[in-house]
Amino acid sequence: GNNITAISLGARLSEIKTQFSEAYAAWRVYRNTVKELESLSARELADIRISPSMIRSIALEAAYGPQD
Repeated sequence: GNNITAISLGARLSEIKTQFSEAYAAWRVYRNTVKELESLSARELADIRISPSMIRSIALEAAYGPQD
């Protein structure tokens, strides 16, 4: 009874912690990518064929994979 409930609760809390850690890591990749790209000049962005309007979608893909 109680022992099984405690184990499953502990396992669930561990799973939540893992999911949070993964989500936080992905958010940091997104945030850092946006920050780095926004720090480039218009000329530097043009040199790598990125328009300022593409920055957020590029960062999303860097953090979370292709957005279909």
